[in-house]
Amino acid sequence: MNSMERVVTALQHKEPDRVPVYPILSGVTRKLVGATYEEWSTNPDVCAEALIKAAEEFEQDCIVTLIDLSVECEAWGQKLIFPENEAAHPDYSDCVIKDISDYSKIKKVDYRTGKRMMMHLEVLKKLVARKGGEIPIVAFVFGPLGVLSMLRNQQEMYMDIYDDPDAVFNAAKEINETLKEYCAAIVDTGVNAVMFDTLFASGSIMSKEMWMEMEGKLVKELADVVHERNCLVMIHNCGQRIYFDAQIETMRPCAISFLYPPDDCKDFAECKEKYGKDVTLIGCVTPAMAVVGTDEEWDNACKTQIDIFKKDGGFILATGCEYPANASFDRARRMVEIAKTYGRYE
Repeated sequence: MNSMERVVTALQHKEPDRVPVYPILSGVTRKLVGATYEEWSTNPDVCAEALIKAAEEFEQDCIVTLIDLSVECEAWGQKLIFPENEAAHPDYSDCVIKDISDYSKIKKVDYRTGKRMMMHLEVLKKLVARKGGEIPIVAFVFGPLGVLSMLRNQQEMYMDIYDDPDAVFNAAKEINETLKEYCAAIVDTGVNAVMFDTLFASGSIMSKEMWMEMEGKLVKELADVVHERNCLVMIHNCGQRIYFDAQIETMRPCAISFLYPPDDCKDFAECKEKYGKDVTLIGCVTPAMAVVGTDEEWDNACKTQIDIFKKDGGFILATGCEYPANASFDRARRMVEIAKTYGRYE
């Protein structure tokens, strides 16, 4: 099987030749092309080349375009900082939303005015042109509440929700109108799936009821845009106690990428039992283990996930979030090798 066949089989909850694998190599791929972090995250030629080289060299079964969480917010005028050795992030000393009255200023914008969203679209076109049909191409999009938090500051936004939830929701709704058009353009590039980052749908941040009220109805609209264009919806959420049930209800994903068990499961085994027939499960090796601990501990972590999730397909071995941007590639190689050997189906 090639990567496309392997992943499609897993998504159908059947057993392929072996467990599909991708150690979410993102910013670290800049090293493969000798680029700076800023070059990698702003130049579509550099970014696409690095992601393709990583997929080929490390035999990943999927390419996910997780560039950073600031791709979308730049379109609303948020100033960004591009550190030398880590992902771009907002300049929180100069947020677009400085106090609660500024939420009313957030309106729908034309995604085509966002340099970084347009850069992402160019990356997707290049990936599809080079690797389409051979390996799944999955576009990564931050959800509306996440984008809004990039314009305000997560902690401040959370407090604002208590003070004036309507102001926060209305701003998120305006952002969502832009994201819907952006997602339609993403699907038009020919990608196989759109993966939404729904960070706030986790018990470590807000209650399930609050998430459903503040973002659930919005991400449903986003997912509908993708579904209506016959493209797959996936979710990434590396928060603790994430809400599988609420996200499945609102977004109807084919797969969920996660790091911790969901809020209604005591462990990964119960997660497999409860949700393994509904969605393909992606994960759940702790990314930090790529730079701490021993090779044996890393290998055992990979094998443990395979032991729990492998049966009957519906599983892709991966890190629970982005592979550390400054780590050695050695552990990524080991993960892939374990999938190819220990992860084989009978």
